[in-house]
Amino acid sequence: GSSSRGYVDGDHKNEDLSTSIKHSIEQRWQHKLQAPIFDNDSSKEKFYVLSMFPYPSGQLHMGHVRVYTISDTMARFFRMNGKQVIHPMGWDAFGLPAENAAIDRGIQPASWTRQNVEHMKEQLNKLGCSFEWDREIATCDPEYYHWTQYLFLKMYEAGFVYRKEALVNWDPVDQTVLADEQVDDKGCSWRSGAKVQKKLFKQWFIRTTTFAKSLWDGLDDPILKDWRDITILQKHWIGDCNGTRFEFELEDGTSNVKMRTLSVFTHKPEHVTSASFIAVPQGSLLDQIYQQSESLHNNTDRFRKLPVHALNPFTGELIPIYVTDEIEYPVGADCHLGIPEISEIDRHFAITANIPIVSPPEEDGKGVNSVEDVSVARERICQIAQQRGLGGYPCSSKLRDWLISRQRYWGTPIPIVYCENCGPQPVTYSELPVVLPSVDKLSNSGKLSLLEATDWINTKCPKCGNNATRETDTMDTFVDSSWYFLRYLDPKNKEIPFSKEKANQNMPVDLYIGGKEHAVLHLYYARFLNHFLHSIGLVPHREPFQQLLVQGMVMGRSYRIKGTGRYLPKEQVDMTGAKPVEKETGQPVIVAWEKMSKSKYNGVDPESMLKEYGTDTTRLLILADVSDARKTKDGLWAQIQDIEGAFPGILKWQHRLWLTMRSFLNIRNNLKEKISETIVETEEFKKHEAYMFDSRNYYLKGVTFNYTTAFQLSVAISKMQGLTNTIKVPEEVIGRGHQFERALACQIIMLAPMAPHFASELWSGFVSAPHRLNVSSNEINWNGDVLEQCWPHVDMNYNLELVCMINGKEKKSLRIPKHQLENLTHDDALEMVLSQEDLQKYMLGRKIVKTSFKLQPSFEAVINITTEKINKIMKRQIQDG
Repeated sequence: GSSSRGYVDGDHKNEDLSTSIKHSIEQRWQHKLQAPIFDNDSSKEKFYVLSMFPYPSGQLHMGHVRVYTISDTMARFFRMNGKQVIHPMGWDAFGLPAENAAIDRGIQPASWTRQNVEHMKEQLNKLGCSFEWDREIATCDPEYYHWTQYLFLKMYEAGFVYRKEALVNWDPVDQTVLADEQVDDKGCSWRSGAKVQKKLFKQWFIRTTTFAKSLWDGLDDPILKDWRDITILQKHWIGDCNGTRFEFELEDGTSNVKMRTLSVFTHKPEHVTSASFIAVPQGSLLDQIYQQSESLHNNTDRFRKLPVHALNPFTGELIPIYVTDEIEYPVGADCHLGIPEISEIDRHFAITANIPIVSPPEEDGKGVNSVEDVSVARERICQIAQQRGLGGYPCSSKLRDWLISRQRYWGTPIPIVYCENCGPQPVTYSELPVVLPSVDKLSNSGKLSLLEATDWINTKCPKCGNNATRETDTMDTFVDSSWYFLRYLDPKNKEIPFSKEKANQNMPVDLYIGGKEHAVLHLYYARFLNHFLHSIGLVPHREPFQQLLVQGMVMGRSYRIKGTGRYLPKEQVDMTGAKPVEKETGQPVIVAWEKMSKSKYNGVDPESMLKEYGTDTTRLLILADVSDARKTKDGLWAQIQDIEGAFPGILKWQHRLWLTMRSFLNIRNNLKEKISETIVETEEFKKHEAYMFDSRNYYLKGVTFNYTTAFQLSVAISKMQGLTNTIKVPEEVIGRGHQFERALACQIIMLAPMAPHFASELWSGFVSAPHRLNVSSNEINWNGDVLEQCWPHVDMNYNLELVCMINGKEKKSLRIPKHQLENLTHDDALEMVLSQEDLQKYMLGRKIVKTSFKLQPSFEAVINITTEKINKIMKRQIQDG
């Protein structure tokens, strides 16, 4: 190791810790802190730490800094714990912002994206992130989207991709279609904020609803850890799978049917053979298509019959279609299957509209009555539908298939060509990738469009060889990001997207870190794709992500003039009076916490933070603010704006560590003259040593728990600060104390994942000191740098707690040595607490109803006892006779 360099021969070991010293420390260590090369044949257990890859906007913002600092800290922690860590990075590089920026600047999106990637990569390296850059991918690179197209064709072959007319969400600003998921509850675009319009287009869809039940059930998969909040969001999105969809063909008596099929949702698929009509609400797609048609008989204000019929695929009967708002539609569904036989409302409507009521066909004549009949009939109908590709999979009424067509240039080309003879045809695998051509001129609507690339559009049909044209829509960028975590495992593979063997070795992702705003859409799509790949045998687990660490937004303080709502920079606000006002006009100002953005003047630029405070201080500050990652709390970035909160605390702490190391070196270098060896025999000395033993174990236990189980890194920091406060001991303990030396080593090692440069510097000082004490154990690797150390262990003879909870309240805690606690069984723990006299007294007149036991190694064990009063139980027995 390079432990002899650094702290010792730095000129500044006797100076106070200044920003310039921090910068020189960072320069000295930067090149030594890269990620180790991944060893495929290692006997170490793998641990896959994934952070959501960024869109290459050119600038890291504070949200990025938070996510990537957390992910780097966790990666370094698990490496020190002997894991073979996978920690990749790449770029979600297609999409509208690059295209819009390129249009504004008159350059190609590709070159704009490339230059942004270079700059952001530099920034991530400045932040001290140990990413494995040899795994780097960019979704706009043909070597990546080749395989996105390949997966699209795999889904197409399996019947999961289809094209149909749809009334779609049109964003008039970005000039493209949006999926339902990309429109907010006010009907505005998730990106541009424009009011979304409805337009009729032929679009490509992926049949995600087929996996609805699988995706719902997957949320209860035992491999998922700590998904609490996210499970709720995902389940809300998928909806209760209490019905199914069938595809009905449409016939309107003309050869050019305006719309080919109608997707019909029903809660009662077993009665589909008795369907008598279909109702659609006013303004729905069918209503709009046929609105111009001549008015037909039996139209009233309450309903209108359309000149089109649906073919019931199970009976071959033609079913009439009515526009009406008199019927209650399933939540989120745009049509209703009328079955008068089982619904009073449907029966009433059929009589009013003079619709003949269909009775069940002969073989169903006996009617579907018993629960058994229902489930058998339901299964039979759904199976027929599935075999014939007509739907029949359980889903909710509100869940839609995934609309992936985008009328924009900068995206993955859809690998389909249109032939006059053969219709739409998939491009052959050998012709992949369909490479995005470069487009120089803007279309009339002022956007880049593949329609301008005429040489590229004209091609040959893969089936008959005649002239054909390429699809000019590109894929939604969520398709690119729905499988990137698999490509990271095998980024150079030229034959297939990823080898099955590498997926088997390295999936699922152990820890996935990212923003709360992606907890529904991106996670839903990525889970869907993984379920699909699992169904065709390419990945080992249905669920791709084992544990999630989701972050809220990073917020900044904003200042807005009351009334007009105009944002002001902080400098223009007078905060000295009772209420804030604008300096110039004296108008009242509203102060709020909002998501950071340039337009609100409330952003904090990471570059200036790194310059002003250094990398490690910035990292510690952002981690000290991750209040409780599990509660997805939005971090209030107060410390930086008001220099309060965590800010002085972190600066003071770093300074204290710096001084601790200085005094340690001074004492050790002059040990012989200062402190005699006999001091270790005194009672006072032994007392201090016992306290050091206790402190090291107590804080190590807490920090490790917060790294591995609670994921509360801010709590881990306050525990480390606690240890720093306890290692203020007399000189003789610093000079001669075994336990002090262990505690100091432990302190620096625990700091290393969070502040790797600073900890490396402190460690180089630590191992340079003469008169080492802990040389016989293997606990300290004296020749290695701090990041090569093993994570410390709680001592086997240190007492941990066995906590006894009765009816949810802590009643007692027993302290027992770690070696005993680690081997405790449920029965041992129960016996141990029930042998305590005070608990025996408490349990008089109570009966144990159930017990549960949880052991958290190196931390604590908890036995939960649920009791009831005996007279209550007797009462119940009497009632039950």
